[in-house]
Amino acid sequence: MEDVRQTLATNMRLARTAAGISQEELAHRAGIDRTYVSGIEREKRNPTITVVARFAEALGTTTANLLTVGSYAGRARPSPSTAQERGDAGS
Repeated sequence: MEDVRQTLATNMRLARTAAGISQEELAHRAGIDRTYVSGIEREKRNPTITVVARFAEALGTTTANLLTVGSYAGRARPSPSTAQERGDAGS
């Protein structure tokens, strides 16, 4: 059976970092407590589909994308140190 919590955790984290926002900012946009965002990303929380939809809207994506394996593969922005190592920082 597919681990839906792991898929959601991975996709939320990747979508959030690709958008360049913190857990706190995502929580604010979704009207959810920041610790709940952290709990989801650590696979400790099991949100309702309504909460997942709120996060999707706050991230500018769909609920389906947050729940689909591989939806965000390769979409996270590189960290500043990684970008500097590749020579594309500031571009």
